[in-house]
Amino acid sequence: MKKHQRIHTGEKPFRCSDCGMSFSYTEALKAHQQMHIGYNLYCCSDCGKSFSFSGYMKKHQQSHTGEKPYLCSDCGKSFRFSGDMKKHQRIHTGEKLYCCSDCGKSFRFKNNLLTHRQIHTGEKPCHCSDCGKIFRTKNDLRVHQQIHSGEKPYWCSDCGKHFRQAGALNSHQRIHNGDKVHVNSERNLNLAL
Repeated sequence: MKKHQRIHTGEKPFRCSDCGMSFSYTEALKAHQQMHIGYNLYCCSDCGKSFSFSGYMKKHQQSHTGEKPYLCSDCGKSFRFSGDMKKHQRIHTGEKLYCCSDCGKSFRFKNNLLTHRQIHTGEKPCHCSDCGKIFRTKNDLRVHQQIHSGEKPYWCSDCGKHFRQAGALNSHQRIHNGDKVHVNSERNLNLAL
């Protein structure tokens, strides 16, 4: 019963002397320590990669078979791992577990919180190798690098004009839809491009 209660308390009294990782059960610690000595009992028949636990090997083998046994009950999307499906389901439930300690804004995923935190810290880890300009996210850097490459991946199906960003294309398409309010912003957009 004491072992079982650790599931609820989160207590992990057994610590690995090699890496400091903690475990709830001595059996789990012993199995983990096999990794440090390179003792892997289970070997993938497709690629030869070896694992300390049969469960790890079975999950790995799904990468070869393409098996995705975990199905979202809301939209039918399938996943290789139950944890990935549970994260996905936050989209449907609206659950936001990660909260910014500075401003209180909440996020569904940890990586979104980490990116948001850069607003408060001022950190900009992504550097343009062409001009040295810095950005908060890889996506912002990718969009910027289109200036150097000349790439304009978004194009208007009505007139064939190309744009660097989807937002610029959307603004442009309002002209074709008869939205006269945006004519001046279209002219300014052309000047910016």
